[in-house]
Amino acid sequence: MTRVAVMGAGGWGTTLADLLCARGEEVVLWAHEPEVADEVNRRHRNDLFLPDSPLQPSLTATTDCFAAVGGAEVVISAAPSHAVRRVMGAASAGIAAGALVVSASKGLEPTTHLRMTEVLAQVLAPGSAIAALSGPTFAREVYERQPTAAVVAAVSGQAAQRAQVALGAPHLRLYTNDDVIGVELAGALKNVVAIAAGILDGLGMGHNPRAALITRGLAEISRLGAAMGARPATFAGLAGMGDLLLTATGPLSRNRSLGFEVGRGKTLDEVVGRRLSVAEGVGTARAAVELAAQVGVELPIAREVVCVLFEGKPLREAIGQLMERSLKSETWS
Repeated sequence: MTRVAVMGAGGWGTTLADLLCARGEEVVLWAHEPEVADEVNRRHRNDLFLPDSPLQPSLTATTDCFAAVGGAEVVISAAPSHAVRRVMGAASAGIAAGALVVSASKGLEPTTHLRMTEVLAQVLAPGSAIAALSGPTFAREVYERQPTAAVVAAVSGQAAQRAQVALGAPHLRLYTNDDVIGVELAGALKNVVAIAAGILDGLGMGHNPRAALITRGLAEISRLGAAMGARPATFAGLAGMGDLLLTATGPLSRNRSLGFEVGRGKTLDEVVGRRLSVAEGVGTARAAVELAAQVGVELPIAREVVCVLFEGKPLREAIGQLMERSLKSETWS
């Protein structure tokens, strides 16, 4: 039996905690909300973030992040990207030397534009074993034990293999990858493209524009990844095309559904104000555009998403500007 701490009781963190409990591990789930921790402990449910989903009776929850990680051999960082530094920084002193820390959050830190494993490297003890979990994984379907494939990436092959063994399950097949930059950038930026895809759907557009958007969105992600040192092949895999297809088309996608509501005429504030769960693509859009500017890369789709969400740009004007950009080669741009 392995002791595991899952830091973040959203839908994904709760699903991972339940999955590992079902495997027979000793799991503690850290929750920001006292009512969530209480409900997990008393009723074995988390109806706020994973409704209608009975949880394993052996799962326990706490609001004390320092206590949650005490004695844990594996720590899963599953807080929203903007909160990872605060949550894991508070817990870091309690994480045992030699523990494996796995990032399960997909996003860029808003102020620094850092990837999540970079944030963890700053707040954890030097030399900590860190990996990133990414890929096409709707929490609801993983909870339902539907066959799913994902990626665990780490600079250290040993850390990646430890994560592969620690988190895998009969219905969750994990592949290892040493391209941490590519895996994390793909996981973060696909949310931005998913917002754009939702906007198209909200406007009532058809399959042609969606296919063009997803394909060119992947080109943007790959272009930034290459500039940051990622391998192109990563973006054709589970963390790249796999996750992008899922998030840009799937009805369970929070980012796509946010874009859909914007496409139907709602403002960002109106949509966000009625939601409990975070759509990571909102914060990532700005961070990605700013990061791309630093390395001299164009992200036209992400830029138009920023203009629509934060600057009130009319939707059809944004689409028109994408279509009217100067003519380019598909291969070179």
